Amino acid sequence: KAQNMLPLSLLRAGKDNPMLVELKNGETYNGILVNCDVWMNLSLRDVVCTSRDGDKFWKIPECYIRGNNIKYLRVPDEVIDKVQDEPVRKDNRDRFGGGRGGRGGRGGA
Repeated sequence: KAQNMLPLSLLRAGKDNPMLVELKNGETYNGILVNCDVWMNLSLRDVVCTSRDGDKFWKIPECYIRGNNIKYLRVPDEVIDKVQDEPVRKDNRDRFGGGRGGRGGRGGA
């Protein structure tokens, strides 16, 4: 069932939970997820940042991580269990008014 999970639904369910975020540059951020958006940008609080070598640590009250820098996310099992209980939407077409073209219809005037 886990393969049906969408990353954003997992992140939204992970709000106010601890999370480990590894960036493409090797740094890791351990903190509490405050917020996320559709681009997977994250706000964390009570953060411990670790250098890519693992030899330096910083404690910072809050940070913002841009989604395109994220390589890996680790969330608690309880969050994964919470998301598995939610139904997975199969098709988003009806949300945006049809398949291709966005607004429905067949073009023309």
